[in-house]
Amino acid sequence: MHCSRRRFIIAAASLASTSIFVDEAQADAPMVSESDPTAQSLGYKADATQVDKAKFAKYQAGQDCANCQLYQGKTGDTSGPCPIFGGKRVSAKGWCSAYVKKA
Repeated sequence: MHCSRRRFIIAAASLASTSIFVDEAQADAPMVSESDPTAQSLGYKADATQVDKAKFAKYQAGQDCANCQLYQGKTGDTSGPCPIFGGKRVSAKGWCSAYVKKA
């Protein structure tokens, strides 16, 4: 298969524009609500300091969505998408019982 420079440039431009559209779609995703059934079952709180520590003993101070492996927001963002909630955005300062410490 012969790969010309023109084909490479077209493919690279297509890939780059696709990632821009994905980033824009994630930014437009709705915020998950604490009243959402999935959020309730996982104990999601937009403010991790409000977690019911008696009900969710796994929670430890300092855990929040921003330092969770599942969080797809960028460092410094106030919210970002989370696959646990179908790509809806979660607060960077939030927490749920699906929390996994970022490696």
